[in-house]
Amino acid sequence: MENQVKIQTEKKNKIKEEFSAKPTPAFIAASWTSLLIGMVSFCVGLWNATMQLNEKGYYFTVLLFGLFSVISVQKTVRDKLEGIPVTEIYYGVSWFVTIVSILLLVIGLWNATLDLSEKGFYGISFFLSLFAAIAVQKNTRDIKFLEQKEK
Repeated sequence: MENQVKIQTEKKNKIKEEFSAKPTPAFIAASWTSLLIGMVSFCVGLWNATMQLNEKGYYFTVLLFGLFSVISVQKTVRDKLEGIPVTEIYYGVSWFVTIVSILLLVIGLWNATLDLSEKGFYGISFFLSLFAAIAVQKNTRDIKFLEQKEK
């Protein structure tokens, strides 16, 4: 048990020593821009859609659920990497809800009476938003990590 703690501490120190790459302003801007484009596109598509309000609410909720879940996954993965304790239950739930949010979108679009181009539009803007949310969270975490390291 004592050896495991020592190994984890050494691993954590090694990670802190190795990691020193601050995200570039261009990558930060691209991440935020992608997140805004994905979310705004998805929401504008919903606003202009001819579906019922409850359907619009479903897709909007799936978008928010997906964004929160991928940020949670990114945070737990990063916490584990940095040696910050994360319960396996929370880690598992984070992955589970991410998969569920994707499945809910796929099932909703599969059964929707939308044109194939509309389904593709919602799928692409959803996944763009999820990817961008992960990138924004990573950038935020990297910057915070480096700021704490400098102190």
